[in-house]
Amino acid sequence: MLKRQTVNNLDALILIFKESYMQNTALNILKSGSNVFITGSAGTGKTHLLNTFIFYLKSRKIIPSIVAPTGIAASHLQGQTIHSFFNLGIRETVDDYYIESLLEKKYLQTRFSKLKVLIIDEISMVSPEIFSSIDKILRAFKENDRPFGDVQVVLSGDFFQLPPISKVPKEKRFAWQSQSWKELDLKTCYLEEKFRQDDNILITILDEIRSGNVSNNSYDILNSRYQKDLSIDFEPTKLYTHNIDVDRINNDKLVKINSTAHSFAYKSEESIANIEKIFKASLVLEEIVLKKNAVVMFIKNNHEQGYINGTTGVVVDFDKETQLPIVKTSYRKLIKLGLEDWTVENENGNIVAKVSQIPLKLAWAITIHKSQGMTLDAAEIDLSKTFEVGQGYVALSRIKNIDGLRLMGLNDTALTVDPLILHIDDRIKAASKKASDEISAILPKNLEEIFDAYIKRVGGTTDLAQIQAQEKFLESEKKTLSVNTVPTHIQTKELIETSNSIVELANNRGMSKATIIKHLSILKEQDPDLDLTKFLPDEKTILLIQDAVLKIKAENNKENFSENGQLRLKPIFDALDAQVDYDDIRITLWQG
Repeated sequence: MLKRQTVNNLDALILIFKESYMQNTALNILKSGSNVFITGSAGTGKTHLLNTFIFYLKSRKIIPSIVAPTGIAASHLQGQTIHSFFNLGIRETVDDYYIESLLEKKYLQTRFSKLKVLIIDEISMVSPEIFSSIDKILRAFKENDRPFGDVQVVLSGDFFQLPPISKVPKEKRFAWQSQSWKELDLKTCYLEEKFRQDDNILITILDEIRSGNVSNNSYDILNSRYQKDLSIDFEPTKLYTHNIDVDRINNDKLVKINSTAHSFAYKSEESIANIEKIFKASLVLEEIVLKKNAVVMFIKNNHEQGYINGTTGVVVDFDKETQLPIVKTSYRKLIKLGLEDWTVENENGNIVAKVSQIPLKLAWAITIHKSQGMTLDAAEIDLSKTFEVGQGYVALSRIKNIDGLRLMGLNDTALTVDPLILHIDDRIKAASKKASDEISAILPKNLEEIFDAYIKRVGGTTDLAQIQAQEKFLESEKKTLSVNTVPTHIQTKELIETSNSIVELANNRGMSKATIIKHLSILKEQDPDLDLTKFLPDEKTILLIQDAVLKIKAENNKENFSENGQLRLKPIFDALDAQVDYDDIRITLWQG
């Protein structure tokens, strides 16, 4: 027994060393400034590696931009969706005319001028058209014809998982099939050691699915989990392939709850056509019915309140005054809900439609597509209607252990993966080995010189004292965030980079526009160099405000100034015949 324990400990140490070596090698490749493709099976630590790299960059005062194809995927790294960040709307392709219209947007000019490192997560779900559109947009804004405008590009994902959604069959459906991918000259990091799964049975099944050769033994094991009662004290998440089944299960569950139903209908402003765009492009519901004990999922990010797109919980009560739901999240935080806003802006950044609604949907069941990136202790999975390669693999890889699986059905497609990915997998692994061998052959001293040269090139700091101070600040910030005591205006500051307008910033924070303006005022007072250019009104409005300010100052009427000599806002507002709102006046004055 003692001998066996020793062997187990030795095996564990070897495994830890191997995992650490692979992660460190991949991190060194990232730190070299290369364009990198991080891949590997589900649960191999891709997100952990990215978070380590993000911390490395931030400690050197470089803020990477993080995007993903879906809101839930983006929330894993606290990023935003590709369509939002690149202002794609609902389009996949862009032409020269549309790029010209983007180039006129000041907030995009500010955003992309600062962009040094771009991280795209869940790359398997990004179509070649969208991938190429990102490339075109960055080349235009950077005025640089190198791939992606010479920004360092980091791609992460597993092509054995779900491909991009497409209504029509396409000859090329993956980002790696685009010309833009080929021109990036990516270094590949293929991570293979599992962190998520904790039993060899499930790992073997998943590896066999990836190999395209599932054994009879694995089928027997899966069949043994058919409608299996699970030894857990909570109801498992139900993963289904189709929305119609998810909706049916959720509605049936709601009906069975013997308590008062509370119905919440959306409120809207502006044109019907633009309101329809909101419903098509988001998860917001026209009406949601809730009861006490209903299982729900949040469909909006609100870091202030403590939830993100994908957070699950249970309705525990309804507020006596507002009748709005109170939700206890899966990590036991109580949240009193308010209405959230979903908006559509026109080319000038003005809001042309707004929908206000409770940011929830029923979540006893969710689609497999929405589950990508999640880790579940247990799940009830129905693969009897699988219609897309990779669905079964994604669903089964959500759980940690085969004992957490209750299987409701399989079909012939359930355990299949794309044959094209099978064909290129060995080439991806070979590319990873080549990249690993190349970086490992460089002497440590020379590596550090390469790292420092890259940091300097993208405008970061290599000063050790500054780095250590920044690391200390980032670590303390993590601890502060964990107890939710970060000053509220500082939380607003963290979202300035990823918000296109004051309204979007307010939506991202779950606060009113007026509150956000107060936060920005405090931040500007603390840091006069804080760049708020992206929030400025159009050039014509700026000129009107500046002209009014000059005239009022020339008049030198004491009533127009505060005791400390600062120009009041009302005289400017009146001088402009109330045609320019106070917020635009404030921001213009802040920026000088």
